[in-house]
Amino acid sequence: MAKEPFQTRRKFLKKTALGSFATLLGAEVVFAMPKGYIPLALQEVNDPYRLFGKHKDMVVLNDQPWNVESQAHILDDYVTPADKMFIRNNGHIPEKTDVEGWTLTVKGESVTAEKTYTLQELKTKFPKHTYHLVLECGGNGRSEFYPPAEGNQWTVGAVSCAEWTGVRLRDILDDVGIKNNAVYVGYHATDTHLSRDPNKESISRGVPIAKAMEDETLIAFQMNGKDIPLEHGYPLRMIASGFPASVSGKWLKALSVRDKVHDGEKMAPPSYSIPCDPVEPGAEVPNESMCVIEKMPVKSLITYPKSGAMIKENTVLDIRGHAWTGEDYIEMMEYSIDFGATWHPCSLQKGKNKYAWQRFSAKINFPKKGYYEVWAKAKDNTGVSQPMLSPSWNPKGYVNNACHRIAIKVT
Repeated sequence: MAKEPFQTRRKFLKKTALGSFATLLGAEVVFAMPKGYIPLALQEVNDPYRLFGKHKDMVVLNDQPWNVESQAHILDDYVTPADKMFIRNNGHIPEKTDVEGWTLTVKGESVTAEKTYTLQELKTKFPKHTYHLVLECGGNGRSEFYPPAEGNQWTVGAVSCAEWTGVRLRDILDDVGIKNNAVYVGYHATDTHLSRDPNKESISRGVPIAKAMEDETLIAFQMNGKDIPLEHGYPLRMIASGFPASVSGKWLKALSVRDKVHDGEKMAPPSYSIPCDPVEPGAEVPNESMCVIEKMPVKSLITYPKSGAMIKENTVLDIRGHAWTGEDYIEMMEYSIDFGATWHPCSLQKGKNKYAWQRFSAKINFPKKGYYEVWAKAKDNTGVSQPMLSPSWNPKGYVNNACHRIAIKVT
């Protein structure tokens, strides 16, 4: 089935007459609907494949805005393909994309002079770079917190590692010229606020200047060797791996180089913030006691086999998966089949580059028939390991890096 553009379908439905809606719905529309309203039954909440060309095993958590997650077993690819990549939006996907007229403006208190680039200038003026880069939603794993935390209940699939191509943000900033008082780089995009208020940004986050100047922080225009899919930021996106994916702004139109921490939408607590000090589960935490999340924690994911697999007695089970960190690299990968009582080493590959995930694998023998859980635990180069269970509770359910677990039955 060919992918139908999101904007085309929505425009068609908005222009559909009431009688045609009745035909599509298979029933009479009893009451008059507001002008331009699309009936809920036709909004295809459960069909991201039709809208975005996604894999049939993707799971929709929300469609206002779109939040669609992968499942662990479809993230087995070394490079995540577009059809298996999670979607995390904060507003409405842009309905009009003027690529020919697209520009990126760099402005703010800490630039020597505002400067604007066309897409063609970005692609030809600066050296291109390609990296494998993990993007992970800060709320990945939220569903495991108890008491429940606010927000979309992501399980483990709000993560990907695609191949991104673009130019270094550092090279652009050097070309513009930034002052010594530069502290932060915030982004601005063309997605619209859920309220449709043109004066409100749905999200405008960013990164400290040191992160902006890293080699791997890109202004990207390609994903996996092709134009970035619309739902992932076409035609231009900021990529700052190692931080929550919310700092990697989609549909990028402008950058603000600030002389203070950026104060855009969803920069202030409680958004993307956790308690500065551990709190009791369920506690109310004032905003002044919250700290913005920067580096993401060490984490891993078993991608094969699928949880619930059944194998015969005396069969060796091959497992594999990925591990990643907001630091430099994963140093050790282990598995357990006795609920963490003992741990055994996995084979671990080097990543393609910094902020890429690393492939791990192991062969497991089970002592007898019965129910088992395979747990995976990563340790990064700073000596920090994943906790076996959910870490410190926080009101928004961020940065859960508990060991991933799959169920196995030996028959």
